[in-house]
Formats: sequence, structure tokens, C-alpha cells
Amino acid sequence: MTIQFIKFRKIFYIFSIITIVLSVASIFIFGLELGIDFTGGSMLEVEYENERPSIQAIQEKIPEINSEKVIVQPVEEKGIILKTKSTSEGTYLETIKKLEELGKLREDASQFETIGPVIGNELKNKTQIVVILSLMAIVFYIAFSFRKISRPVNSFAYGFTSLIALCHDVLIPLGIFAFLGKLYGVQVTIPVITAFLTVLGYSINNSVVVFDRARENLLKSRETSFGSIINKSLNETLTRSINTSLTTLFVLFAIFFSGGETLRYFSLTLILGISCGTYSSIFLVTPLLVSYLEWREKRLH
Repeated sequence: MTIQFIKFRKIFYIFSIITIVLSVASIFIFGLELGIDFTGGSMLEVEYENERPSIQAIQEKIPEINSEKVIVQPVEEKGIILKTKSTSEGTYLETIKKLEELGKLREDASQFETIGPVIGNELKNKTQIVVILSLMAIVFYIAFSFRKISRPVNSFAYGFTSLIALCHDVLIPLGIFAFLGKLYGVQVTIPVITAFLTVLGYSINNSVVVFDRARENLLKSRETSFGSIINKSLNETLTRSINTSLTTLFVLFAIFFSGGETLRYFSLTLILGISCGTYSSIFLVTPLLVSYLEWREKRLH
């Protein structure tokens, strides 16, 4: 059975636009809860000699430091990491005493680090530069790779539709993180940004698979309709795209539920990004090429 992706592409566009608008609204209304990697703060890592108290017990014992909320993350079997936006070292001993009330700490396993706001801003600026350079590199790479199929659309059109799909794949998870940050205090940290960069590469991989099949069909197919060739290419790569994404998602869900607090939001970012990337590579990126061609032909006539 042949699925008519191109015929119903406007429905997919409407769904994508609605989700993007909601995501952007979530980002602007709630804002992103940035971790101490970007805002500056302090991090205390300790390890208990015996059994580690429950995370809930620790959160109740140390609800805040200098009026700042404390993020508690378990590390391995007996360790914990406390993160707060407060950079005062004067509360270090007081915090240690409160933790010792719940159990004996290993003296040689205590570490305290402070990240200043200057370093945080530098990391933020470097992250923005890395994302922009990555997106530009992807556009030029796609345009160069598909330069031999400059008809009926220019090879740069493949790059720009990929860029639109990548924005779709990143904005939706960011909107969800803004909502979770407001509701549960979920923070955007360096591991989360790393996951977003991974999503860029994974999403473009799915799109390239469809583009590559479209290139083959354009070079050998006798069909004159660009839309028919794109629809054929999507149907031929559909099973491969879904199966590849599902096998990755199975592993990520396992990490999310059993990988501990440290990996939870890293894996959640990948789950959201890969899901959006699979959707956009099938229902968005190549149908946009057909819409672009139709728009250009109407404009010329």
C-alpha cells in the first residue's frame, strides 16, 4: 500500500506549526531553567560510608541554601551531588553537618566546586556559537552532497528544508523543557545541550536517507512529477526510518527509567528529539521541497 504523504502534507504542516507555536510560547512565558553550568553556582559532591539516605530525605533536610533551591542528584550507589545557584562557600560546613545527621560521610570523598557567573556566561556564549556553526555546516554539507540533482529544485533547497526540520526538532523539546522547568524545576545543563547537538546529527541522518533515495529515483525514474518521486522515496524508506528510530528509543527509555537521575534528562532530550526528528524527516522535510517547487512555479507564471 502506498501512503500519500504529499497529498496530505498540509495537515502535517498545520500540526507542526501548532506544536512549534506552543513550544515557542512555552519558552517565552516560562523561560528555560538554566543549570549552574550557565548561570554560575556551587556543586558539592559527597559519599556516604554505608547506605545512602533517600533523595527525598536529603531534600527535606536541605530544602535550600541561602534561599536558593537545591538540586539533588544521586551518584552511583552511595554518592550524591548538591547543586545550587548560590556561590557562597560559607555554607559548605553547615551543609556537611546536615548531611552527616542522615549518615556518616566518607572524609576522602568530599568535593566542593564553584562556577562563577563569568564562566557561566562564557559557556552560554560558546554553546550558542557551536549550535549556529553546526546548523550552517549542515546546510552547506547537504547542498554540496546533493549538487548533482539541482533540478527541479536547487541543491540548497535540500539544505534549507533540513534546517527548518532541525529547528522543528529542537524547538519542541525546548518548549517541553521550559514547561518542565516551570513545573518541576528541570534544568538545562551541559549534558542536555550535548543531547540536543546529538539530536541535530541524528535528525539530519534520517533526512539524508530520504534525500538519497529521492536522488536515486530522480536519476533513474521515468516519472515526470517531482511530487510522485518524493512520495515514492518516502514510502521506500519509511520502514527503515521507523525501525532505526524505534531501536534507539528502546535503549533510551531503558536509560530514562533505570539510568538514575544523572542520565534522566539527557535521555529525555534524546527521546524527544529523535521522536520529533523521525516525524520531521518523514512528514516535513521532503514534502517541503514539493511545496517550495509549487510555490516557485506559481511565482514564475
